[in-house]
Amino acid sequence: QVQLVESGGGLVQPGGSLRLSCAASGIIFSIYGMGWYRQAPGKQRELVADITSGGSTNYADSVKGRFFISRDNAKNTVYLQMNSLKPEDTAVYYCHAEAPSNSRYWGQGTQVTVSS
Repeated sequence: QVQLVESGGGLVQPGGSLRLSCAASGIIFSIYGMGWYRQAPGKQRELVADITSGGSTNYADSVKGRFFISRDNAKNTVYLQMNSLKPEDTAVYYCHAEAPSNSRYWGQGTQVTVSS
């Protein structure tokens, strides 16, 4: 059974930082592309950042230079370091895994709220 379990969300003031973690089980983590998406109220889910099995990264324009995705294959975990957070970063953040076969899995989401 595949599980993606996110953690690290919460309430932070503008300009603050958070680090999200996503622990995966039930998959051969090292061969999966991993990503973070987010969905704000009333908006569509959007890609925030992703990282290939080889470590190449891709970011949404809105988070470039502020967010950083990384992975630890030994721990089956992907991270999202979020710096200089803005109120518009408020959303539910979802972990995503995609196999070479195009099988896709989602975590349950973790809330990030940026507010003073």
